[in-house]
Amino acid sequence: MVDDIRKEKVIEKFLRYIAVDTTSSETSGQSPSTEKQKVLGRMLKEELSELGAEGIFYDEVYNYLYAFIPANDGGENKKTLGFISHMDTSPEASGENIRPQFVHDYDGGDISLGEGLVLSPERFPELLKYKGKTLITTDGTTLLGADDKAGIAEIMTMAEILLTDIRSGENKYRHGRIAIAFTPDEEIGEGTKYFDVKQFGADYAYTVDGGELGELEYENFNAAAAVIKVHGLNVHPGEAKNKMLNAIRVAAEFDSLLPERERPEYTEGYEGFCHLMKIGGNVEEAVLEYIIRDHDREKFEAKKENMKRITALLNEKYKLFLDEAVSLSIRDQYFNMREKIEPDNLFLIENARKAMTELGITPKISPIRGGTDGANLSFMGVPCPNLCAGGHNFHGKYEYVCVESMIKIYELLLKLSCLKPEL
Repeated sequence: MVDDIRKEKVIEKFLRYIAVDTTSSETSGQSPSTEKQKVLGRMLKEELSELGAEGIFYDEVYNYLYAFIPANDGGENKKTLGFISHMDTSPEASGENIRPQFVHDYDGGDISLGEGLVLSPERFPELLKYKGKTLITTDGTTLLGADDKAGIAEIMTMAEILLTDIRSGENKYRHGRIAIAFTPDEEIGEGTKYFDVKQFGADYAYTVDGGELGELEYENFNAAAAVIKVHGLNVHPGEAKNKMLNAIRVAAEFDSLLPERERPEYTEGYEGFCHLMKIGGNVEEAVLEYIIRDHDREKFEAKKENMKRITALLNEKYKLFLDEAVSLSIRDQYFNMREKIEPDNLFLIENARKAMTELGITPKISPIRGGTDGANLSFMGVPCPNLCAGGHNFHGKYEYVCVESMIKIYELLLKLSCLKPEL
């Protein structure tokens, strides 16, 4: 009966959170990038207040939420452990009017999402791991929001259980002080832009922002964003010979000079890439937007240098038309947290591995082919590896999450809360 109640709690919270559109924006130039993220921030603040959390602080300007679950172990644990998830969802697909679908006792076959989309194990073979389980999918018109509202629901369920235990006086779960934080704009690489480490108050933390049950990650990409602007010369095509410089074609030439095998569709594991996210323009001006990723810092820097080399090459080639036909700007976004986890903070990985094993979860330690708030936080003085949240196919209409995985994950958070931060 207790397990059924907890199952209902995590589902109820998840459904309530995904009903709030928190899509972030890469172009607004504001922080948070969209005001609607504050709706969820305020909702979570009220919920934590009702549960009896302490030290609640909501940053009304930048939409960061911090709170504590007080210690009940008599001071045995001197360190404060934290858990973090992000409130925004990816701008790569709509997060408005999400209509989740439940697939109970999944039979291993195709799942019709609507809008002609089919979630099929032929295309997504990991679905077969969930035969007999309950899945929550999209209706084919939006993303689901499991990235990262599944993480928020799991943290909030853990918080409710621990705070209820404290209020009841049972002290079934003995733990040190637990810090909680929810952030905006993680999906656009700005989740820690105004994060207050002192307000958070954690010595160590985990982001709950991964995928499949068992994922445990302390390596992530080094990341940068690159914008290439191409200026052309437009004249009537009837007399364009030796006069026209077509910015669209120069932009296409720039992309063709990047290594073809270093595109995301050809890479896996530790292999990095340069990913063309957007391209557009006309004869007079064209713009390309890339993200640059690599786990190895030297290879990461080499990818950036190659873009600079190509820019110089094209400017030399077309200098008879314009002094500078191509301009490049590169902005570093985050770095590989492994530099901050090894060697002094590997106990965080061992604690998580131990807790998973005790719960019958098989740990899957692998590099993140992406990034989390934890990457930046690790460089801000809070070592912060990443835990699974239970979802798949993030950022798109094929996104889904397994209910049983979500239950196991908040149980994992409970167990980690009751471990000493250091072995």
